[in-house]
Amino acid sequence: MHKSYQSILPTHNKLLQKRWDTTYYDEHRRKVRTAAPMVDTKAPPTYMHLHLKLKKLQLEEERLATIERDNRILLEKMSYIMRTRGRVDNRNMYEYKSLNKEKRQRELLRVTKENQAILQRVTMRQPEYSAKRWADIWDEEQKFIDNISHYPKNWWLMKKERTKSKLESRSQKTRSSKDQDRLDETEEEKKEEEKTELKEKKQEKPVEKKEEKTELKEKKTQEKKEEPKKSTSPAEQAESPTKSNEENQDKIAE
Repeated sequence: MHKSYQSILPTHNKLLQKRWDTTYYDEHRRKVRTAAPMVDTKAPPTYMHLHLKLKKLQLEEERLATIERDNRILLEKMSYIMRTRGRVDNRNMYEYKSLNKEKRQRELLRVTKENQAILQRVTMRQPEYSAKRWADIWDEEQKFIDNISHYPKNWWLMKKERTKSKLESRSQKTRSSKDQDRLDETEEEKKEEEKTELKEKKQEKPVEKKEEKTELKEKKTQEKKEEPKKSTSPAEQAESPTKSNEENQDKIAE
């Protein structure tokens, strides 16, 4: 009993159910094997004309053939030169000959004459409009506009010029004030230097006077020592008060 076919669905005949199930399963497996993929993952097809470029090979062969032909011609020329020791002709005796030279010259003369005539007509032509008259009319219109207008002509430019002039005047004033301050400072410095020089001179003068006085005293003392002791006569006694007066005067001066 355990070896008999166990169907999933309830059936009256297990043998027939087994055959049906096997056929269904085989059909399913066949479909799975022969199922086509939804996405093509195969390699792209290869084309012969992309790998083997016949036109390129043909052009290369033609190029090589032309090179070979040129080389052969050059070799023939070289061999001819070697056989005949070569002959070079560097003279060109060809004269340029033109069949329509005279016609072209006549055409050139005609064109130049026409151009000159056009230029003469243009230069001799008087103008239809007078520029001077236009300028006079414009000046009159400008006068009328100035009389009617509330602000003068180019008032914004005048304002700019005024501001510039004001700035320049201020800068000049500042410069002049700075220069005046510098001059005052230099004058004050000069005055201070003169004062210091005067003070130094005043300080030097008393020192010199003192030195002179000391020198005079020393001289007098030396003279007194050198004078011999003389007898005191009435004439000397009369002179002695005068000497004492002179000494007193020197002391007072000191």
